[in-house]
Amino acid sequence: MIKINITSRHFKAHETLQEYIKAEIENLSKYNEEIIYADVILSFEKAVNSIKHCEILIKISDKNFTAKESSDDFTKSIDKAVNKIETQILKYKDKNKAEKYNSKKEIKKTI
Repeated sequence: MIKINITSRHFKAHETLQEYIKAEIENLSKYNEEIIYADVILSFEKAVNSIKHCEILIKISDKNFTAKESSDDFTKSIDKAVNKIETQILKYKDKNKAEKYNSKKEIKKTI
């Protein structure tokens, strides 16, 4: 279970928006099971016709991932930020696989 903290600056986020964020963050667990917590920060510039900002901070056991996105709608900003986090997690996962594979090769060579 991922601990999700949603912060909305200068406004109160609707329940539907909060549920949408939780669903998107929970979907990230299929890429990495070790996600400890997620911080989501929502803000906007002006009250009318403003640009909506979304910042997501993800903590995995030994690594932090961050993504910031802006658009005219919160759901678009959230989707873009989640896609960035997905990319970062997949790169991290591939890098760790490569390191584990190379370390196993080195052990075999020494024997």
